[in-house]
Amino acid sequence: MEQQVYINPEIAEWSKLCKRPAFDYSTLNEIVQPILLDVKENGDAAVRKYAEQFDHVKLDNLWVTKDEMVAAALTVPEELKAAIQVAVDNISRFHLSQVEQPQVIETATGVYCWRKSVGIQNVGLYIPGGTAPLFSTLLMLAIPAKIAGCKNIIVSTPTNSKGEVNPIVLYAARLLGLTKIYKAGGVQAIAAMAFGTETMTQAYKIFGPGNQYVTAAKQLVNSMGTAIDMPAGPSELAVYADETSNPAFIASDLLSQAEHGADSQVVLLASSASLVSAVQGEIDQQLQSLPRASIASQALKNSRFIVMDEPANAFAFLNVYAPEHLIIASDHATDLAEKVLNAGSVFLGNYSPESAGDYASGTNHTLPTNGYAKAYSGVSVDSFVKKITFQQLSPEGIKLIGPAIEAMAEAEGLQAHKNAVSIRLSSLKKITSTEEQKIDSNNG
Repeated sequence: MEQQVYINPEIAEWSKLCKRPAFDYSTLNEIVQPILLDVKENGDAAVRKYAEQFDHVKLDNLWVTKDEMVAAALTVPEELKAAIQVAVDNISRFHLSQVEQPQVIETATGVYCWRKSVGIQNVGLYIPGGTAPLFSTLLMLAIPAKIAGCKNIIVSTPTNSKGEVNPIVLYAARLLGLTKIYKAGGVQAIAAMAFGTETMTQAYKIFGPGNQYVTAAKQLVNSMGTAIDMPAGPSELAVYADETSNPAFIASDLLSQAEHGADSQVVLLASSASLVSAVQGEIDQQLQSLPRASIASQALKNSRFIVMDEPANAFAFLNVYAPEHLIIASDHATDLAEKVLNAGSVFLGNYSPESAGDYASGTNHTLPTNGYAKAYSGVSVDSFVKKITFQQLSPEGIKLIGPAIEAMAEAEGLQAHKNAVSIRLSSLKKITSTEEQKIDSNNG
């Protein structure tokens, strides 16, 4: 597949090269907003209506039954069950390491402060269906949610035309002890979780990827008061490659991301034009055998092939691009990784494919896209908790820092703030005075 190759582009060109496939969100919002409001007003009936309209399925029961869960498990091959268990074990091990124990800090004598992580009580997990039911995403979201201590975990995922949820999704849900699986996809699913329905408890925070309509719906419900994991869009991958990399490996990585969807984007930063040419040849060869070749080919139209012979310039560009996934395909990857400032998840060396993070290495694959890695992190246990701060002052503590609080409050013109301290200090002075009088009386 012949594509334009950019050779040492000037900094002035970088912003153009960093552009992602664009969507007209104003048009999308005009489509999405009425659906959100309809579900908010009419609940499950509206969800059923849109399931019939968009997914061509009539749903009598919006919830997956226990019998459906059991039956689904019987259809999953034992080899796949074993593979899923490997992923569950690694994802659990990595995310368990993120749990923080409260640490009480004495900031001044008698002044104790600490922070406690408390799981968000109601969370909604959106698991896409469509061309690729992402059961791996359920693992990536549900495992940290359970570790965080979320009490009410609702999963929403679309069905096929027979009203059936993908059996592997149901197997993964049952394996993780999830029982609330709602049969809804698209905008109506986001609306049901955001506002609640007659049968669904409202979620305080919604997680999960989706197409542009789901993305627009998440952003809109976020503006209406429901928290979301992060702004996200189509998936993307950047690869840095030098003379120590393997062109066949690189091509396979670029194609693995391109097959996600026609709106995905892949970027190759290579140290030489000959390396780019070798990778392009491998892409053409590998593409022929892919079942999703047409999708990958469409995505490759959004790709960028860039030659930068100076690693410092290459990583300066990558930090501007801020990729969701970054592979450093080099024998010097560990040293080069020190140059990374903005990325969702980084894969080091020639034997660390992005697929490892998608499935089984243990890190989370729900990551910021579209340059949001400059300010956002991927999903973790922290995503599912609120961190509540506590403080406790002893009489000695309030006496020690009280005068500073009084002075600052008075400077801001907040007399009641000052009084809240002054009244306590005055009380302590009276107590001290009374105690001193008792001591003098006893000594007399």
